[in-house]
Amino acid sequence: MTLEDLGWNEHFAKAFTEHAKRGLVPGRISEETKINFTAILGDGEQVESVVSGKLWHDANNDSELPAVGDWVALDRESGTEAVIRTILPRKSKFSRRAPGKGSMEQVIACNVDYVVVVTDPGEDFNTRRLERFHALIRRSGATPVVLINKSDLYDHARLSECAEQVEALGDDILVHVISALTDEGVAVLKSYLGQNRTLGLCGSSGVGKSTLVNSLLGEDYQWTNDVNDVTGKGRHTTVARELVLLPEGGMLIDNPGIREVQMWTDEGTLRESFVDIAELANDCKFHDCRHRSDADCAIRAAFEAGLFDQDRYRSFLSLEEEIADLNRLQKKRQVAVERWAKRSPKARRARNREDRHEDDGDAGHGRKR
Repeated sequence: MTLEDLGWNEHFAKAFTEHAKRGLVPGRISEETKINFTAILGDGEQVESVVSGKLWHDANNDSELPAVGDWVALDRESGTEAVIRTILPRKSKFSRRAPGKGSMEQVIACNVDYVVVVTDPGEDFNTRRLERFHALIRRSGATPVVLINKSDLYDHARLSECAEQVEALGDDILVHVISALTDEGVAVLKSYLGQNRTLGLCGSSGVGKSTLVNSLLGEDYQWTNDVNDVTGKGRHTTVARELVLLPEGGMLIDNPGIREVQMWTDEGTLRESFVDIAELANDCKFHDCRHRSDADCAIRAAFEAGLFDQDRYRSFLSLEEEIADLNRLQKKRQVAVERWAKRSPKARRARNREDRHEDDGDAGHGRKR
């Protein structure tokens, strides 16, 4: 095994140059827990790792700490555990707003080339949720892929209908109808794994992700539960994010089942996802139009004229409101952090020193300006 087998390239090699001079070694995060990380080295060795105190204290939030898929610089001279001294610049970062009412970012996978969303044509299929996935993937820097699984259980008409709805969400989405159970179409997914690429795999519980992972590995890497005959749903057996090396090359970052897709994006990405609707906003009478009951709203007028359906109109409004709420929460949190910093003993001491220097300056003994 080599670093290149793990996805190492010129981008990371250039960023690592200065760290190599300090005697650090590169590794890729394959697992994370609440207290430590596992990193894979270029020779295949897996080492338990902890974050350095400096990296921990310099991080403004959890999204600036290592995540599965990250390339890191490791210090192996500090004892039994390797110490993560820094995170190399990320090529891509797939994240969402953390579940709950907070405003924190939850990083799902880093340095992935493709984010693969698995769904099925049954109860799990939800165009609006896939639309949200699409917006997040676009922002991440990865390419979106949607797998409509369980083709062996549904007729051709339903499969075609689902595929067409997904394709309508964006020209950049790669859509495939497959059956992980019978291996139909799994070869298509394997084709994305060439040149040591990394796939991030996500979706709801019970859509066949574990079966798909088993098919890619060619063995029972994870046991899977039977689907409930009443609800049509099953329990996903992945309980933590993990980067897995595949026998035929490439890497997979598997994730626990995701149903809640809270937005972690910006207005620009939103408008790219709804470019047909967003362009109409330029014709609204007011620049801060909310596109509901505001006078002379071009978007509402287009909807009433039947240019797009009600579900898409509601989804646009919902996403726009959610992003606005996230921005408000972030500003509120920033204000709270700044107030806390001003009240902390360290901040007060620094302020007192600054005040004393200013007083000394008035007396002719101040610092050089």
